[in-house]
Amino acid sequence: SAAVERRLALFRAARRIPAVSPRPAEPPGKAAAPEAAEGERAAGPGGSAEARPGGAAAAPVWARPLLLKVLLWAVLLALFAELELGLPYFVLSLLYWMYAGTRGPAERRRGELSAYSVFNPGCAAIAGTLTAEQLERELYYRPAAGR
Repeated sequence: SAAVERRLALFRAARRIPAVSPRPAEPPGKAAAPEAAEGERAAGPGGSAEARPGGAAAAPVWARPLLLKVLLWAVLLALFAELELGLPYFVLSLLYWMYAGTRGPAERRRGELSAYSVFNPGCAAIAGTLTAEQLERELYYRPAAGR
């Protein structure tokens, strides 16, 4: 395991990729649950203590924007299907989602790379991209370059 970690550190240094912090053993929801229960107990019956760390209250399920949008879309689909216009509504919805889901280079966050390396500065590929050299090396069982 130490040899693998050393090779990974060398690879990251060569690629100048920041080190990734190890994942926690438990999902975040399970780790926060005892703290929330403890805060509720400390508040008592009339309690003014906040149940969540940081004071952020969770929105109810029905108030989440994505859920509301999906429900509105489904209701409109049912309405258009009743009017025998369900297929055009569905196709136009798909076209809109494709348009809304694509972002131009100006809308990208600072340091965010495109999935297509030709759009990145210096044609830099994102992590996990399979290159022709890597594929050829794996097909012929050759060692990695420089090793």
